[in-house]
Amino acid sequence: MKIVVTGTRGIPNIMGGVETHCEQLFPRLAAMGEDVTVVRRSAYASDGLSEWNGVKLKDIPSPKKKAFEALVHTFRAVNYAARVKADILHINAVGPALLAPYAKLRGLRVVFTHHGPDYDREKWGRAAKLMLRLGERLGVKYADDVIVISEVIRKLVDDKYGRTSRVHLIYNGVPSAEICDEPDYFSSLGIEQGKYILGMSRFVPEKRLHDLVEACRGLEGYKLVLAGDADFEDDYSRELKESAQAEGAVLTGFVRGRKLHSLLSHAALYVLPSSHEGLPIALLEAMSYGLKVVVSDIPANLEVGLPESSYFRCGDVGALRLRIDEALSLPEAPVYDMTKYDWDGIAARTKAVYEREDIQQ
Repeated sequence: MKIVVTGTRGIPNIMGGVETHCEQLFPRLAAMGEDVTVVRRSAYASDGLSEWNGVKLKDIPSPKKKAFEALVHTFRAVNYAARVKADILHINAVGPALLAPYAKLRGLRVVFTHHGPDYDREKWGRAAKLMLRLGERLGVKYADDVIVISEVIRKLVDDKYGRTSRVHLIYNGVPSAEICDEPDYFSSLGIEQGKYILGMSRFVPEKRLHDLVEACRGLEGYKLVLAGDADFEDDYSRELKESAQAEGAVLTGFVRGRKLHSLLSHAALYVLPSSHEGLPIALLEAMSYGLKVVVSDIPANLEVGLPESSYFRCGDVGALRLRIDEALSLPEAPVYDMTKYDWDGIAARTKAVYEREDIQQ
């Protein structure tokens, strides 16, 4: 089948949870015989690639403004999919799902992956949140099939919209850990193996990295490393960077490949203090490396099923510091069962959705 994918900035090596999801999933589907094209936002794709790991890449321009870029780009991607006579348009995320009815009018079969209620993100104003809620509603109503990445989201779809038919629970996944050393990189950052706490996310308010910076104030023997950056430089990201640097934290910027793998290989602890997640790939990555983790007690994190000692009340900096101290005192991390987060299995289940097979929930 000819599959056109939209709702992502693009692949490969473009920051974001949806982007990581697509980077792992669609090459596997291409290897299984699907004709996959990922439509990229040209402002984020400067590599000149037209194909990557069996996936065709189509770059389409859109304004690089957070209020408009997803909508404009998805509109153009729908037109492209109709023009090339795609068998399936696979829309990712609730914002782009605003165009699901238009895609149906263009005669396309629509698969919509709901990655989480993005209207809960603190970066959006009232008007944007209303549009994102509408996108969720239209995606759930008009898509031929809806994929949800967590039980929390499946319950949301059922409770809010009463849809249970052709709704498929397919978790986010994580690749196998790539344990590696990058001593020169560590030297350049001024960190030592096993002597740093890792925070890994975009620099946006709902990730609550400011709580992590505050919780690590005065912590002896360990440095805080923040791996990531902001898509758009704003007051929050500037203030976060300034406060983090003032407290002696290390800012790596956006990092991928061996450098990221080396950070995951040797961290003493991974912390995710966020107030909003769908099913956090960054947490799954940390678990795949066998790291001790401390995470906020929001529903998406609770669904992962970590020991109670790994959770703290979201927004409570004192409780976060207590959990960090407790985790650092533990000799080793718990043993995690990662079987349901296997990307090969996830790709097979997604292919079954394309082929309209019943998949076991």
